[in-house]
Amino acid sequence: MKKLINDPAEVVDAALAGMAAAHPELRVDAKQRLVIRGDAPVAGKVGLVSGGGSGHEPLHAGFVGLGMLDAACAGEIFTSPVPDQILAATSAVDAGAGVLHIVKNYTGDVMNFEMAAELAAADTGTEVLAVVVSDDVAVQDSLYTAGRRGVGATVILEKMAGAAAEQGRPLSEVARIATKVNVQSRSMGMALTSGTVPAVGHPTFELGEDEMEIGIGIHGEPGRRRLPVAPAHEIAGMLVEPIRTDLPFTRGDRVLCFLNGMGGTPLIELYLMFDEVTRMLRGHGVEIARSLVGSYITSLDMAGCSITLTKLDDELTALWDAPVRTPALRWGI
Repeated sequence: MKKLINDPAEVVDAALAGMAAAHPELRVDAKQRLVIRGDAPVAGKVGLVSGGGSGHEPLHAGFVGLGMLDAACAGEIFTSPVPDQILAATSAVDAGAGVLHIVKNYTGDVMNFEMAAELAAADTGTEVLAVVVSDDVAVQDSLYTAGRRGVGATVILEKMAGAAAEQGRPLSEVARIATKVNVQSRSMGMALTSGTVPAVGHPTFELGEDEMEIGIGIHGEPGRRRLPVAPAHEIAGMLVEPIRTDLPFTRGDRVLCFLNGMGGTPLIELYLMFDEVTRMLRGHGVEIARSLVGSYITSLDMAGCSITLTKLDDELTALWDAPVRTPALRWGI
């Protein structure tokens, strides 16, 4: 294992300390492992809270700021944050307009966010709604989920719901937008290598030099099948077709296409893959109206990528285009 670390047990805390130093506009609670928008709570605004296991950076802490999240909770690597963390984050961003929890569909995350919402309602009367992200078409159930996993659509959902909250929309409206994004999004990913958890010191799973995994989860969960490594255009087809047919995406649709790197894939390869995806969708009459290319929801140092398609209308397009200022996404300001 070759990593830029000191003590494997201190990776999360050290990374949060570095984030605090790099982004003084945010508040970092080292004890609770929270990253909070510097001006939170914002009067009259719905608060947005998300979080999950560390190792997926910049998700979620990198999306805290104007136009996205108000707070993010960092668990241990690939481990859900605990209810006390989530409760503290909820309290920190509650300005009286309610709080939306954005939860990836993993059993531990769903359970802990539910417990935190119950505690918030009992302790302070805070109104909390939750939207569970479940966009992965690769598998119906997995090691960590009942139903589909929450993956790439999480980024899209946090951006669009964040924009709705920034406009001053009420909690029910922000939750409606988040639900709409989830319903209109589909994702699928693949891996060329496994990621390596620092505390473990070896890859989570083994892939041969000539093998790849199609449909992999962001924690290294097994996918649909293991195959010989193929050219990029074939891999793109293996990811695009299940996504395209699941919603389905059809001729005349306008989509946001998110080509995501899993942490160990260079940008040149991601753009190459995006070109393949663009040509495939164009062949089906699907227009890429908005795009995002880069490593935004990762699995440590895993080499591979995922594709997310979100069906757009005028409402969602405007929310995507709205100003955002976070460490990992920034435009319109």
